[in-house]
Amino acid sequence: MTRPVRTWLFDLDNTLHNASSHIFPHPHHAMREYIERFLGLDAAAAANLRETYWHRYGATLLGLMRHHSTDPRHFLHHTHQFDDLSRMVVFERPLRAMLQKLPGRKIVFSNAPLHYTAAVLEIAGIARQFDSVWTIERLRFQPKPQPAGFRRLLHRERLDPKACVMVEDTPANLRAAKALGMKTVLISSAPRVPAFVDLRLQSVLDLPRHLKRL
Repeated sequence: MTRPVRTWLFDLDNTLHNASSHIFPHPHHAMREYIERFLGLDAAAAANLRETYWHRYGATLLGLMRHHSTDPRHFLHHTHQFDDLSRMVVFERPLRAMLQKLPGRKIVFSNAPLHYTAAVLEIAGIARQFDSVWTIERLRFQPKPQPAGFRRLLHRERLDPKACVMVEDTPANLRAAKALGMKTVLISSAPRVPAFVDLRLQSVLDLPRHLKRL
């Protein structure tokens, strides 16, 4: 029996490239400074609020919008500026070849803003491997794991969730994908694998070797 052609939904940070050491500290710091400046909090309170909203809503921005009427575009512009992003993006060289070999449509599905996402994809040399790019703006600022963002992408791309595979490093986002009927791939070295994860890989490069498990 021939397997159906799938659509692959790829997260960006810590899925297609390693953002932990070089990139993540910068927006975290910038978000804290933004909250300090525009909400009038001290550094400790701002850091606590940033993390609280991130855990509660999946993105600090959503909490700021809901509770403080923050302009999302203003926030994203000021918190995702990098002096030399090309030297900060860490990715594996075989990534483009892996994506070229992977059968089916490929879509980037990220909570990051468009200007940052587009820049990372270009730096990694993989922008042309994707049929579509969905960022926080196209999601109408309803980030993963919010169901509204998932449903908007599926509707606009005319996708059956049962024919989609979500590739992601954040378990909460995979839980939401699984609830919609998608197959789920966790990119992580964590020893424990949640029940809603169909496949765990330490590197996204390993994906083509495990297609039969999806």
